[in-house]
Amino acid sequence: MSKKLIVAIDGPAGSGKSTVARLVAEKLGYLYLNTGAMYRAMTLKALKTGVDLDDEAALIDVAENCVIEFADGGTKTLLDRVDVSNEIHLPIVDKVISDVVKISGVRRAMVVQQQRIGKQGGVVTEGRDVTTVVFPNADVKIYLDASLKERAKRRYAELKEKGEEISLSEVEADMQRRDEKDSSREDSPLKIAADATVIDTTNLTIEGVVEAILTLIKI
Repeated sequence: MSKKLIVAIDGPAGSGKSTVARLVAEKLGYLYLNTGAMYRAMTLKALKTGVDLDDEAALIDVAENCVIEFADGGTKTLLDRVDVSNEIHLPIVDKVISDVVKISGVRRAMVVQQQRIGKQGGVVTEGRDVTTVVFPNADVKIYLDASLKERAKRRYAELKEKGEEISLSEVEADMQRRDEKDSSREDSPLKIAADATVIDTTNLTIEGVVEAILTLIKI
């Protein structure tokens, strides 16, 4: 394949976007553009510099002035040229990121950075607005979906592996709230792009989803 494509994978939490996007990128020899890691890196910088998280203007300033890049095919996240791949997953980031990402100005600044990274093609990116807002003209658009119960089971397994004490019913309720929040927000709501291919991953293995996408791309 001579043309370097932009492959955008959208979908709700727990649909398998991150794992699938990373594996598809590996198969293609493309960069894995992890939009979630970018929001986490920006949030980490705000925390490290002591920005008031209630000050939207200050948070937007951080988003507009930090430089986020990827190395090693997208497996490493660099913030102002420093590897923060592990730090962005600290509990302190987990606690506040949902309040940061809902700020319209922050999202706009991050979209600019995402488009800068992906404009040359050769990227597989995932997120909850990548097919509609970030890369509306992507060469390949995929919307991964799965039943709420299946997505909650996947998330529950991840949390148990990390040693977190939580019930499956709590995870499911939390995911349902997140779905409602994502699909109803004013800025970049979660929705299926008109020209996206929908893949229901409920009864598919990760490998099966990856193969379906590679077939769609016609490797």
